[in-house]
Amino acid sequence: MSELPGNGPMPMDDEEFEKNLKEIMEDVPNLNDSSNTVQSGSPQKIMTQSAYAGSVNSYSTMNSSRGFQQNQMSRSYSVPASSSVGGAHNNGDFVPRKATLPQTAQTKLENIKAWSINTYKCTRQFLSERLGKSAKTVDLELETQIENLRDMQRKYANILRLSRALTNHFYQVVQTQRALGEAFSEQAQKSPELHEEFTYNCETQRALVKNGETLLGAMNFFTSSVNTLCHKTMEDTLLTVKNYETARLEYDAYRSDLDVLSMGPRDTTSPAKIDEARKKFEVHKEKFERLKGDVGIKLKFLDENRVKVMHKQLLLLHNAVSAYFSGNQAALDATLKQFSIKLKSPNSDEPSWLEK
Repeated sequence: MSELPGNGPMPMDDEEFEKNLKEIMEDVPNLNDSSNTVQSGSPQKIMTQSAYAGSVNSYSTMNSSRGFQQNQMSRSYSVPASSSVGGAHNNGDFVPRKATLPQTAQTKLENIKAWSINTYKCTRQFLSERLGKSAKTVDLELETQIENLRDMQRKYANILRLSRALTNHFYQVVQTQRALGEAFSEQAQKSPELHEEFTYNCETQRALVKNGETLLGAMNFFTSSVNTLCHKTMEDTLLTVKNYETARLEYDAYRSDLDVLSMGPRDTTSPAKIDEARKKFEVHKEKFERLKGDVGIKLKFLDENRVKVMHKQLLLLHNAVSAYFSGNQAALDATLKQFSIKLKSPNSDEPSWLEK
């Protein structure tokens, strides 16, 4: 551009303007060139590359996290071979072991099964005997002794009931005599004109109360001994009798099974079944014979013990009652001393459970 002296810049012609514009355009980088685009940082391609790189990083991070979780899960669910669940490891893999019942559970199931079979056989045998369809093993002498024992227990229980009633009634009589003696003593103090008469009667009632308490001691001792004989000694023998009767029922039930198998049709399994039934029959036969002997021994000892106990107790009761109603206080005291009976003093406290 040329300048005129004193007049400022001259206007640029069209060719010069186009030349300058071309030079400026050549200096500007080409946007279509890929190398220039990378150097200049095209926004669209940069965002695309960033998104691609971010997705790659996110995918790799997610895979690594998933692999960590799977590793943790495999560790948490792996069970050692010695665990209570049961299983084995084969090259790091868990192989479950076949589930089995504990030994105690199997034992209980076997016991329940044996009890059910035995109960069924005994019930069938009992019903068959009631209906007259099966034979019953009977020892006439032993059965007579058992029946006599049961009848004797009923009679002794009646004696016990009556002796307790007599003791209770006599206790009420003694308490009434004591109250009457106290009333006589009170009136003797308040009635001078009848002091001597009230005093005589007061002393008589007190003597009766003292002798009555002595007789009550003898009667209580008699009642306690009969109760022990009736509800403990006899009951123990009857418990053995009950076990004997159960063993007899089992013996007959397994004997009947053996007879049925022996007389029934034969096949390939018959010898094994007969042999098993014979073994069970021998076991119950041995139990039956043992309990039968125990019952005989206990009945014998019970009879001897009963005679000794009742001889002593009946003699005690007779001597005590006779001495009381005859007014022989010395004989009454001697009777209690003879049988080593100690009376509880009226003012003594009940012994503690430690002393008992």
